[in-house]
Amino acid sequence: MSFSPDLSETLARARADLRMGVPVILGELLVLSAETLTERRLADVMALDGETVLAITARRAQTLKAHAYDGELSRIVLPADVTVKWVHGVANPADDLAVPMKGPLVAARGGSATAHATAIALVKSARLLPAIVTAPLEAAHAFAQTHGLTYIDAAAAARYLEENSPLHSVIHARLPIEVSEAGRLHIFRPEDGGEEHYAIEIGRPDRSAPVLCRLHSACFTGDVMGSLKCDCGPQLHAALAQMGAEGHGVLLYLNQEGRGIGLANKMRAYSLQDQGFDTVEANHRLGFEDDERDFRLGADILKTMGFSQVRLLTNNPRKVDMMNLCDVSVAERVPLAVGENRHNTAYLATKAAKSGHLL
Repeated sequence: MSFSPDLSETLARARADLRMGVPVILGELLVLSAETLTERRLADVMALDGETVLAITARRAQTLKAHAYDGELSRIVLPADVTVKWVHGVANPADDLAVPMKGPLVAARGGSATAHATAIALVKSARLLPAIVTAPLEAAHAFAQTHGLTYIDAAAAARYLEENSPLHSVIHARLPIEVSEAGRLHIFRPEDGGEEHYAIEIGRPDRSAPVLCRLHSACFTGDVMGSLKCDCGPQLHAALAQMGAEGHGVLLYLNQEGRGIGLANKMRAYSLQDQGFDTVEANHRLGFEDDERDFRLGADILKTMGFSQVRLLTNNPRKVDMMNLCDVSVAERVPLAVGENRHNTAYLATKAAKSGHLL
């Protein structure tokens, strides 16, 4: 008999700790989120032995003209007189234009940065800025026990975070909606404690034929508030309307807000766009890739529901490629060109030019 949490549960606990500013132990590394760092915890970390660094992604390092000796990330050595304001200034691009010179930034070289990369993946999954303050530890497991901190095996966590968490059907029930009274809502819950995802089934689609399908990423601003900065709301409603008109279809509503970076980071990107950066440049300045979404989730849900072929409503070739790679055959790509207005013309042009969307 064991009541101890498994790796998935431990990582869920670690995400909550990091969001609250509590450090976690990853292998032999003490890890704190740069975003939620406090002066008290920073002082405690600086009092430890060993080189304390602020690890940022190569995307953020490129913006700051810092060396990324570790390839996908850069370990910036913290100066002896470091403050939380300094850490936040390096991690968060909000004041980049007002304070363009952050340095001198001294990047560490040598030694392994594998655990640092895993820690950045962990804070990304917690929807935090991809920047961490770290310090090496001796007897890390004992340190975690002494201070009541979450301890995670670094190698096991690296493997786990590369995979998509298994999804399980929770419940489904009839849901008459505006476009069709023959609606049914399915709820899927991942094992890793992450956000639930939804499938809206219209009618009774034939499982042996390609189903009209839309993989729609949650967009609070567009879907709920009617934002004019994107085309998400019009795409959602147009896809449902087409399914209603045809009498069948499946719309997957995946909780991957802001191309997988979360609503808070999405608003940070919007703020950067107001400073003159396009959507891709804003993501890069924050330290993210163009698109952090995992479309494997959609394939998993479709296969769980018994679908192996789709007519995919999308302008994004990446979705088509991922469905085919995940054994969901795309019989047809159905264009969904709606929602352009004077506020999002440049945004749509960037999606076409830099992200390959077929508009």
